[in-house]
Amino acid sequence: MDTREKILRAAAEMLAEDMAAKLSVRAVAARAGVSVGSLRFHFPTQRALQDSLLARIYDHLLPGDPIRDRSLPPRERLLNCLRQVLALTGTNEEARAAWGATYRTFIEPEPTEPVRAAYLGLEREAERRVEHWLAVLVEEGALPPGDHTRNVRFLLTVLNGLSVERALPTRESVLVAETQTLNAAVDQVLSTGPAPPAGSLAPACPGPPACDGPSRRQPETGGAGTG
Repeated sequence: MDTREKILRAAAEMLAEDMAAKLSVRAVAARAGVSVGSLRFHFPTQRALQDSLLARIYDHLLPGDPIRDRSLPPRERLLNCLRQVLALTGTNEEARAAWGATYRTFIEPEPTEPVRAAYLGLEREAERRVEHWLAVLVEEGALPPGDHTRNVRFLLTVLNGLSVERALPTRESVLVAETQTLNAAVDQVLSTGPAPPAGSLAPACPGPPACDGPSRRQPETGGAGTG
Protein backbone atom coordinates (compact mmCIF):
# COMPACT_ATOMS: atom_id res chain seq x y z
CA MET A 1 0.00 0.00 0.00
CA ASP A 2 1.48 3.37 -1.00
CA THR A 3 1.79 6.30 1.41
CA ARG A 4 -1.16 8.23 0.00
CA GLU A 5 -3.44 5.23 0.38
CA LYS A 6 -2.24 4.61 3.95
CA ILE A 7 -3.05 8.21 4.85
CA LEU A 8 -6.54 8.06 3.33
CA ARG A 9 -7.28 4.75 5.04
CA ALA A 10 -6.17 6.10 8.42
CA ALA A 11 -8.31 9.21 7.96
CA ALA A 12 -11.30 7.07 6.94
CA GLU A 13 -10.92 4.96 10.10
CA MET A 14 -10.85 8.10 12.24
CA LEU A 15 -13.94 9.45 10.49
CA ALA A 16 -15.77 6.14 10.95
CA GLU A 17 -15.08 6.35 14.68
CA ASP A 18 -16.20 9.99 14.91
CA MET A 19 -17.98 11.78 12.04
CA ALA A 20 -16.93 15.14 13.48
CA ALA A 21 -13.28 14.16 13.85
CA LYS A 22 -11.02 17.11 13.18
CA LEU A 23 -8.60 15.03 11.07
CA SER A 24 -5.63 17.16 12.07
CA VAL A 25 -2.47 16.61 10.06
CA ARG A 26 -0.52 15.34 13.07
CA ALA A 27 -3.27 12.98 14.26
CA VAL A 28 -3.78 11.43 10.83
CA ALA A 29 -0.03 11.12 10.23
CA ALA A 30 0.37 9.35 13.58
CA ARG A 31 -2.54 6.99 12.80
CA ALA A 32 -1.09 6.20 9.36
CA GLY A 33 2.43 5.75 10.70
CA VAL A 34 3.96 8.36 8.42
CA SER A 35 5.74 11.65 9.02
CA VAL A 36 3.92 14.99 8.93
CA GLY A 37 6.17 16.01 6.06
CA SER A 38 5.16 12.94 4.07
CA LEU A 39 1.48 13.65 4.65
CA ARG A 40 1.87 17.27 3.57
CA PHE A 41 3.62 16.13 0.40
CA HIS A 42 0.43 14.34 -0.66
CA PHE A 43 -2.04 16.72 1.03
CA PRO A 44 -0.60 20.25 1.46
CA THR A 45 -3.53 21.41 3.61
CA GLN A 46 -6.01 19.89 6.03
CA ARG A 47 -8.82 20.81 3.65
CA ALA A 48 -7.10 18.97 0.78
CA LEU A 49 -6.97 15.86 2.96
CA GLN A 50 -10.63 16.19 3.99
CA ASP A 51 -11.83 16.80 0.43
CA SER A 52 -9.85 13.86 -0.97
CA LEU A 53 -11.20 11.59 1.75
CA LEU A 54 -14.81 12.64 1.19
CA ALA A 55 -14.44 12.23 -2.57
CA ARG A 56 -13.16 8.69 -1.94
CA ILE A 57 -16.09 7.92 0.37
CA TYR A 58 -18.62 9.21 -2.15
CA ASP A 59 -16.98 7.20 -4.93
CA HIS A 60 -17.33 4.10 -2.77
CA LEU A 61 -20.93 4.79 -1.76
CA LEU A 62 -22.02 5.97 -5.23
CA PRO A 63 -20.21 3.72 -7.72
CA GLY A 64 -20.38 4.49 -11.40
CA ASP A 65 -21.47 7.74 -12.96
CA PRO A 66 -25.14 7.53 -14.05
CA ILE A 67 -25.08 11.02 -15.54
CA ARG A 68 -22.78 9.77 -18.33
CA ASP A 69 -24.99 6.84 -19.34
CA ARG A 70 -25.98 8.19 -22.75
CA SER A 71 -28.24 5.23 -23.42
CA LEU A 72 -30.80 7.23 -21.42
CA PRO A 73 -32.11 10.77 -22.03
CA PRO A 74 -30.71 13.55 -19.82
CA ARG A 75 -33.86 13.76 -17.71
CA GLU A 76 -33.72 10.08 -16.75
CA ARG A 77 -30.01 10.26 -15.99
CA LEU A 78 -30.44 13.18 -13.62
CA LEU A 79 -33.32 11.35 -11.93
CA ASN A 80 -31.13 8.26 -11.50
CA CYS A 81 -28.38 10.35 -9.91
CA LEU A 82 -30.83 11.76 -7.37
CA ARG A 83 -32.28 8.31 -6.67
CA GLN A 84 -28.80 6.91 -6.11
CA VAL A 85 -28.09 9.50 -3.42
CA LEU A 86 -31.42 8.91 -1.68
CA ALA A 87 -30.85 5.16 -1.68
CA LEU A 88 -27.99 5.70 0.80
CA THR A 89 -30.51 6.94 3.39
CA GLY A 90 -32.53 3.75 3.29
CA THR A 91 -36.13 3.77 4.51
CA ASN A 92 -37.94 3.44 7.83
CA GLU A 93 -35.50 2.17 10.52
CA GLU A 94 -32.43 2.74 8.34
CA ALA A 95 -33.46 6.31 7.58
CA ARG A 96 -34.23 7.03 11.23
CA ALA A 97 -30.85 5.64 12.27
CA ALA A 98 -29.08 7.74 9.63
CA TRP A 99 -30.80 10.97 10.68
CA GLY A 100 -30.34 10.13 14.34
CA ALA A 101 -26.60 9.89 13.76
CA THR A 102 -26.65 13.19 11.86
CA TYR A 103 -28.52 14.87 14.71
CA ARG A 104 -26.14 13.57 17.36
CA THR A 105 -23.10 14.59 15.29
CA PHE A 106 -24.02 17.98 13.86
CA ILE A 107 -27.15 19.37 15.57
CA GLU A 108 -27.11 18.33 19.21
CA PRO A 109 -23.54 19.42 20.09
CA GLU A 110 -22.34 22.99 20.21
CA PRO A 111 -21.25 24.18 16.75
CA THR A 112 -17.54 24.13 17.52
CA GLU A 113 -15.00 24.70 14.77
CA PRO A 114 -14.29 20.95 14.27
CA VAL A 115 -18.03 20.21 14.01
CA ARG A 116 -18.53 23.09 11.58
CA ALA A 117 -15.52 22.05 9.48
CA ALA A 118 -16.70 18.44 9.31
CA TYR A 119 -20.18 19.47 8.19
CA LEU A 120 -18.92 21.98 5.63
CA GLY A 121 -16.65 19.32 4.18
CA LEU A 122 -19.63 17.03 3.62
CA GLU A 123 -21.60 19.92 2.14
CA ARG A 124 -18.78 20.83 -0.27
CA GLU A 125 -18.53 17.30 -1.60
CA ALA A 126 -22.31 17.05 -2.06
CA GLU A 127 -22.26 20.34 -3.98
CA ARG A 128 -19.42 19.07 -6.16
CA ARG A 129 -21.41 15.98 -7.08
CA VAL A 130 -24.45 17.96 -8.18
CA GLU A 131 -22.28 20.52 -9.98
CA HIS A 132 -20.69 17.65 -11.90
CA TRP A 133 -24.08 16.30 -12.99
CA LEU A 134 -25.21 19.68 -14.27
CA ALA A 135 -21.85 20.38 -15.94
CA VAL A 136 -22.19 17.15 -17.95
CA LEU A 137 -25.67 18.19 -19.07
CA VAL A 138 -24.33 21.61 -20.06
CA GLU A 139 -21.59 19.96 -22.12
CA GLU A 140 -24.21 17.92 -23.94
CA GLY A 141 -26.46 20.91 -24.57
CA ALA A 142 -29.27 19.62 -22.34
CA LEU A 143 -28.77 22.69 -20.12
CA PRO A 144 -27.68 26.17 -21.19
CA PRO A 145 -24.28 27.34 -19.91
CA GLY A 146 -24.12 29.78 -17.02
CA ASP A 147 -24.14 29.90 -13.24
CA HIS A 148 -26.13 26.92 -11.99
CA THR A 149 -25.45 27.54 -8.28
CA ARG A 150 -29.17 28.17 -7.74
CA ASN A 151 -30.05 24.80 -9.26
CA VAL A 152 -27.36 23.02 -7.24
CA ARG A 153 -28.77 24.42 -4.00
CA PHE A 154 -32.32 23.62 -5.10
CA LEU A 155 -31.54 19.97 -5.83
CA LEU A 156 -29.63 19.56 -2.56
CA THR A 157 -32.55 21.04 -0.64
CA VAL A 158 -34.91 18.59 -2.34
CA LEU A 159 -32.61 15.67 -1.47
CA ASN A 160 -32.35 16.78 2.17
CA GLY A 161 -36.10 17.14 2.47
CA LEU A 162 -36.85 13.78 0.89
CA SER A 163 -34.27 11.98 3.00
CA VAL A 164 -35.87 13.41 6.16
CA GLU A 165 -39.29 12.35 4.90
CA ARG A 166 -38.03 8.77 4.61
CA ALA A 167 -37.45 8.77 8.36
CA LEU A 168 -40.88 10.19 9.26
CA PRO A 169 -44.11 8.21 9.85
CA THR A 170 -46.00 9.43 6.79
CA ARG A 171 -49.50 8.27 5.80
CA GLU A 172 -48.87 7.40 2.17
CA SER A 173 -46.12 5.51 0.39
CA VAL A 174 -42.98 7.61 0.71
CA LEU A 175 -41.57 6.25 -2.53
CA VAL A 176 -44.63 7.26 -4.57
CA ALA A 177 -44.58 10.83 -3.27
CA GLU A 178 -40.79 10.87 -3.61
CA THR A 179 -40.95 9.91 -7.27
CA GLN A 180 -43.42 12.72 -7.96
CA THR A 181 -41.21 15.25 -6.17
CA LEU A 182 -38.06 14.12 -7.96
CA ASN A 183 -39.78 14.37 -11.33
CA ALA A 184 -41.00 17.87 -10.53
CA ALA A 185 -37.53 18.95 -9.33
CA VAL A 186 -35.78 17.65 -12.45
CA ASP A 187 -38.36 19.27 -14.72
CA GLN A 188 -37.85 22.56 -12.88
CA VAL A 189 -34.06 22.47 -13.31
CA LEU A 190 -34.19 21.48 -16.97
CA SER A 191 -36.73 24.20 -17.74
CA THR A 192 -35.33 27.15 -15.79
CA GLY A 193 -31.65 27.07 -16.77
CA PRO A 194 -28.98 29.14 -15.00
CA ALA A 195 -29.54 32.18 -12.80
CA PRO A 196 -29.32 35.61 -14.49
CA PRO A 197 -26.01 37.49 -14.05
CA ALA A 198 -25.65 39.39 -10.79
CA GLY A 199 -27.06 42.90 -10.99
CA SER A 200 -29.28 42.19 -13.98
CA LEU A 201 -32.73 43.72 -13.99
CA ALA A 202 -35.95 41.73 -13.77
CA PRO A 203 -37.86 41.26 -17.05
CA ALA A 204 -40.03 44.18 -18.06
CA CYS A 205 -43.68 44.02 -17.08
CA PRO A 206 -45.64 42.43 -19.96
CA GLY A 207 -48.62 44.75 -19.52
CA PRO A 208 -51.51 45.77 -17.28
CA PRO A 209 -53.34 42.42 -17.19
CA ALA A 210 -50.30 40.66 -15.70
CA CYS A 211 -48.88 43.42 -13.54
CA ASP A 212 -51.63 45.67 -12.32
CA GLY A 213 -53.30 44.52 -9.14
CA PRO A 214 -56.57 45.98 -7.90
CA SER A 215 -54.78 48.76 -6.00
CA ARG A 216 -53.17 50.02 -9.21
CA ARG A 217 -56.25 50.12 -11.42
CA GLN A 218 -57.84 53.41 -12.28
CA PRO A 219 -61.47 53.94 -11.14
CA GLU A 220 -63.97 52.88 -13.73
CA THR A 221 -66.30 55.47 -15.23
CA GLY A 222 -69.72 54.95 -16.68
CA GLY A 223 -71.76 51.78 -16.48
CA ALA A 224 -74.26 50.65 -13.89
CA GLY A 225 -74.29 52.49 -10.59
CA THR A 226 -72.73 55.73 -11.89
CA GLY A 227 -74.57 58.90 -12.30
